[in-house]
Amino acid sequence: MPVLLIGTLDTKGTEIQFVRGLLQQAGVATLVIDAGVQGEPAFEPDIPREEVFAAAHTSLAAVRQAADRGRAVEAAARGVAGLAHKLFDEGRVAGVIGLGGSAGTTIGTAAMRALPFGVPKLMVSTLASGQVRQWVGVRDILMLHSVVDISGLNRVSRQVLTNAAHAMIGMVKGRGEPGASAPGGTASAPGGTASAPGCDRPLLTATMFGVTTPCVEAARKVAEAAGYEVLVFHATGTGGLTMESFIRDGLITGVLDLTTTELADELVGGILSAGPDRLTAAGLRGVPQVISLGALDMVNFGPPETVPEKFRGRRFYRHNPSVTLMRTTPEENDRLGKEIAEKASAARGPAAVLVPLRGVSAVDKEGQPFWWPEADQALFQSLRNWISPRVKLIELDLHINDPAFAEAAARTLLEMLGAASRGRQPPEGG
Repeated sequence: MPVLLIGTLDTKGTEIQFVRGLLQQAGVATLVIDAGVQGEPAFEPDIPREEVFAAAHTSLAAVRQAADRGRAVEAAARGVAGLAHKLFDEGRVAGVIGLGGSAGTTIGTAAMRALPFGVPKLMVSTLASGQVRQWVGVRDILMLHSVVDISGLNRVSRQVLTNAAHAMIGMVKGRGEPGASAPGGTASAPGGTASAPGCDRPLLTATMFGVTTPCVEAARKVAEAAGYEVLVFHATGTGGLTMESFIRDGLITGVLDLTTTELADELVGGILSAGPDRLTAAGLRGVPQVISLGALDMVNFGPPETVPEKFRGRRFYRHNPSVTLMRTTPEENDRLGKEIAEKASAARGPAAVLVPLRGVSAVDKEGQPFWWPEADQALFQSLRNWISPRVKLIELDLHINDPAFAEAAARTLLEMLGAASRGRQPPEGG
């Protein structure tokens, strides 16, 4: 299978040709996609720009006539993403490399984000030393800073591009070695066979914060003892988004969503939001899920001076010099309870909500800074008011970090998974 090489051959053709040569010398096949618009390509690509824009439901002529660089980049990004996805489905993608500045990075990473976890993805970019979330998203994309602009070959660019090529060679060839596997126990590219010992275990996900670590760690051990592999995601916005993407991709068997704090940041305006679609993927796919209320007592901000003025006078806790926590109010908790109830009630598969009546985080217990029984009760009562009768609402007179609560959460999910597995078994004599 080839490695896709994506770039604008009118401006980055020399550099792409250089990388292509290194890959081919190492016995790695290549497939070059030209996403340029104006100038002539430096060499003949495997997939010309006309096909890129056709895949974006437009044409090269129309893009040129519009003379809008921003729209041209958007169309090229859509086109390469569509082509990458199609080629992957056909078993023709071993990995992907992109080269470029802001436009090339936008185009190249669009193709990378269209591919599943485990496919090697490497973007050589002039922007890789800054904030790259908009390009990486929740995918396993390796960003390599070009150091100098990608404008001709020189002693610096040659070294960077050589490192990029050899990194891709190593990733592509390493996928066939023992221990190289994607979630679910199979290599993520078609035809892959590598799997590590134990990688045939079904996958569960869990969400954790520092203030819910004892709960999640204990629940993880129960699930692992039952034969599952558990992926724990840090509920920092990106963590929740990544977990949701794994569930949507069909990689996950069950969910221990014990730390739903990202919902509070989305509602109130904190810095660790995972967006409005958090807590929806498992429901849409019918994946069994156990939901709890971990760290819903807090909204996250940076250092104290970064907290918006409108929140002055609220209850705060300095978690560390870089993180300031703000206590959620009864009114906010009432809204959070309704949101969780509605999302759980809309699930197509089995769902349960476990309520720790003695506190939802390490700092929400008697004697701790965020202990506020009235705020917690608003959360609990809202759940009772809005949740569907078909969703299990399990109230336990425990703190979220009590070992018995973690045990109950894990056992509840294991029971669901056992029931789901029995439901898939054919009837005797069938």
